[in-house]
Amino acid sequence: MVITPSSSAVPTTRQTPEKAPWIPPLENGDRLSRAEFERRYQAMPELKQADLIEGVVYMASPLRFKPHAEPHANLQGWMWLYKVNTPGVALGDTPTVQLDRDNEPQPDVVLRLSEAAGGQSVIDADGYIAGAPELVAEISTSTATIDLGDKLRAYRRNGVKEYIVWQVSDRRIDWFYLDNDEYISLEPKQNGILQSRVFPGLWLDRPAMLSGDMQRMTAVLQDGFASSVHLCFSAGTQAKLGASQ
Repeated sequence: MVITPSSSAVPTTRQTPEKAPWIPPLENGDRLSRAEFERRYQAMPELKQADLIEGVVYMASPLRFKPHAEPHANLQGWMWLYKVNTPGVALGDTPTVQLDRDNEPQPDVVLRLSEAAGGQSVIDADGYIAGAPELVAEISTSTATIDLGDKLRAYRRNGVKEYIVWQVSDRRIDWFYLDNDEYISLEPKQNGILQSRVFPGLWLDRPAMLSGDMQRMTAVLQDGFASSVHLCFSAGTQAKLGASQ
């Protein structure tokens, strides 16, 4: 008599799951394409901030309060007041900005017009800014060489219309505007106030911002909101938003 083994006795071959391919970590100074930068960045969820500037990776150091966090918050608060008083304006804190194949920075602060209000950048399907926002600001402590060098050139080449660099250690705020593909330093008006050429009514008392006098800074900004140029600009963006609905 032939005995046939039961099915439970037949040895089975187990499938060994394939291991996910190893992804190298981001390192300062890596030279990468934007696609490879994004692949490595997404594999490091613990990483808070990294920039790809002209194909080179720059990773942020731990941020101290006085040299970075406090001026960052003051600059952001100034722009936030403008945003809530101006239809069609959006504000971002260290967003990823996809500029071109070699540049994907995370600026400290971004002010942009929404697409419906005629802005030049868009929010892509993944929620990132694609293209050049109208205004970018950087708090520069140990990064001044980058912020005023390769990063400035990348922003200029991609059409960021205004660029603010606050060099905290030097107690200096530079505000550039784009004119014929070159960045020109924005000069204060007769009253000593810097006035945006892209966002009418965005007025800055530079000494007040440098000293942390936020009451004075807010008062000057309120004057900007009451100006005829801001009222006209707000009416125009409001009309565009209404037409897009």
